[in-house]
Amino acid sequence: MNIVVAIDSFKGSLSSTEAGNIVKNAALKVDSFHNVTVRPLADGGEGTVEALSSGVKGRIVELDVTGPLFNKVTANYFIMDENNTAVIEMASAAGLTLLKENERNPLKTTTFGVGEIILDAISRGCRRFIVGIGGSATNDGGIGMLGALGYEFLDSKGEKIALNGEGLKDIKTICADNVNSVLKECAFRVACDVKNPLCGELGCSKVFAPQKGADAETVEQMDLWLKNYSLLVEKTFPDADSNFPGAGAAGGLGFAFKTFLNAQLDSGVKIILEETKLEEYIKNADLVVTGEGRLDYQTAMGKAPIGVAELSKKHNKKVIAFAGSVTDDATVCNEKGIDAYFSIMQGVSTLDDALNKNNAEKNLFNTAYQVFKLLDFCKK
Repeated sequence: MNIVVAIDSFKGSLSSTEAGNIVKNAALKVDSFHNVTVRPLADGGEGTVEALSSGVKGRIVELDVTGPLFNKVTANYFIMDENNTAVIEMASAAGLTLLKENERNPLKTTTFGVGEIILDAISRGCRRFIVGIGGSATNDGGIGMLGALGYEFLDSKGEKIALNGEGLKDIKTICADNVNSVLKECAFRVACDVKNPLCGELGCSKVFAPQKGADAETVEQMDLWLKNYSLLVEKTFPDADSNFPGAGAAGGLGFAFKTFLNAQLDSGVKIILEETKLEEYIKNADLVVTGEGRLDYQTAMGKAPIGVAELSKKHNKKVIAFAGSVTDDATVCNEKGIDAYFSIMQGVSTLDDALNKNNAEKNLFNTAYQVFKLLDFCKK
């Protein structure tokens, strides 16, 4: 049987590739004649670089950049040799996981390091960019990144503002005189799965800033600052659209990419599936295996496993899924192309035990092994 395995990471436990290889080993233990192909999967957030670098000729670049609190952090990105494409995760420079719980404060955080990564890639000849913008610690409207690229944001006295969330309140003028000229040659494709606008009740400040450390008063302030910022931007970029789906992604970084860099905002899953050419593998499969850490109704809203399922159904393939946990409402995933799904939990467990890597490996292997045993039995 030809089996294609494309599983999203079990966050906190297993990477996409690790999970895929465990399922492969389980299938081969049942029948060593199975032909199993493991393909990486991600949704544009954590794991994007891993997914797009797997099996592709290129190199990982590591560099020190400005972190979310203007501290130095070590970030990395991938350059594809074939087309000099840079694959970047904004979270490697400005991600929430780079901060301790008590350090979270979207007033003070910046996307400056993201711009530094882009400049480094440009210096290495890259002109095409794929950027995952999930997992941000920021709400700066992208002015940090833009500042690193040469845009200047000035206050009423003509002085440069702070390139963080708090600095938004002081912007009176935007100057593009010193912007890196090579940016005109660059094409940006941004993996963006949220559809939130920049401002308002569904905007980045009100929906996401509380997760990043903002209190109720700060949320209201930041929403107003971003509204004023967008009105100012419209004077320079008449086509600017703060209501564009995804403008509010990563604290307004989506708005900055689309408006200032003419980026294409697209589903992270769509980008990963296209760039990894998963469809070419699925065409010849007898069975497709997918999954993620938690399978629930949100999965059916277009997360990575559903992207795999929809692609599989295009070619009339059967799809099964494994997940760390499964909720009662996960049945909607059956309507979206996952024929059957299985929780890998083997018994009562604490969350810490479930997330333990050794336990996750054992649970996934054992569950996959039994499922493949069943499939093998049904063939006879």
